[in-house]
This record gives sequence, structure tokens and C-alpha cells, in this order.
Amino acid sequence: QQQLESLLLKQKNIYSKLTQLADKLTRKRGVAAKDFAEKLQSQVRLLEMPRAEIRVNVTKTDHLTPSGQDQVDFLFGANGSASIADISKVASGGELSRVMLSLKSIVAKYTSLPTMIFDEIDTGVSGKIADKMGDLIGEMGKNMQIFAITHLPQIASKPGAHFLVYKEYDEQDSARTYIRQLSENERVEEVARMLSGSQLTASAIQNARELINRSK
Repeated sequence: QQQLESLLLKQKNIYSKLTQLADKLTRKRGVAAKDFAEKLQSQVRLLEMPRAEIRVNVTKTDHLTPSGQDQVDFLFGANGSASIADISKVASGGELSRVMLSLKSIVAKYTSLPTMIFDEIDTGVSGKIADKMGDLIGEMGKNMQIFAITHLPQIASKPGAHFLVYKEYDEQDSARTYIRQLSENERVEEVARMLSGSQLTASAIQNARELINRSK
């Protein structure tokens, strides 16, 4: 009985210390959330969403977790605060792609990550938006190594090494995946395929060359 009481007292003291630390973390998150939301909103608005609104709500819960005692919700409205709601419920695929890229670009400024990998983070976007996302990825690449897996010519044409991932089949019809760096001419052809499909035309080649040269 004495040992049980001792353990219960120890548990109570530990829980008290944990709640104090959680309270401190909640206060710091509350302060940081506003500044982070403003930075994220500013970055997102540069990607063709000039009226986007973003808020980060930190709500204290009644249970402890390894990351504290808070629930963090991201609220998003593409067309102003009137439409703002949980981002997972209202954002389209293209909007999510832009928010995620913006978030990662901010995080990259405050961390020492040597490499980031974007696996088709441009899903759901095209044209001018894709071009601006490519510029943002390029800016991040000045301070760290970036691998961007893409099917969009606007992003594939940005400065940097261009690698082609492809499959080949052996006599037993087993697939093998390969990767190789493209030469300048091969890169033009690959960007042209992204623009026009498998049938390369003179105009597609010319457009690809202009796109690559414009990005230099």
C-alpha cells in the first residue's frame, strides 16, 4: 500500500510538470501561429491566389500527447475570409499543391535540411501558376538540393539538371526502372514531349527551346 501511494504521488508530480510544459508550449504556439499564417498567406498569394486567406488555430485539448496538449487547425479560403474553413474540406487539388509548396518553402528557411523531394507537388496546376511554382522551387534550390518530380514543362524547363526516369522490359517481360541525365538537346525534346505528346513537331521543339531559354 505504501509503495502504491508513493507511485501515485510520483505520477501526480510528473503529470503536473507535463501540464506546465504543455501550457508553455500552447502559449508559444499561439504567438507563432499568427506570424506563421501571415507568412504562409503572403507566399500563397504570390501563386495566383491574390485573395487567399489562411489562419492557423491552436486549441487546447483536455488530454496530453507526445507533442503537447493542442489541436492545430489550418483554415483556408481561396476567395477571402467569407469562405474560410478547414483546408482539407474546401481546398481543391491545385490549391492544396500551392499551399503545400508555400509551406515547405517557409519551413526550408528555418531548417537545415540539405535536401527536399517534391513528388508531383504541382498536381492540379498548369500554365502561369505552374511557371510561378517552378520559380519558387528554383529559389529554394539556391540554398539546398531540390528533387522535383514533374510532368509539367513549365517546371521541367527551369534551371538545373534534368533527369529522365524510364522503364525497359527484358526478354522475360520483366520491367526495370532506369534514370539518366539528359543532354541539352535531349532536354529540349523531352520538354517538347510534355508540351505536345509523343509526336514531336517543329513548333513543339521551338516552344520547348524558348521555354528553357526564358528560364535561364
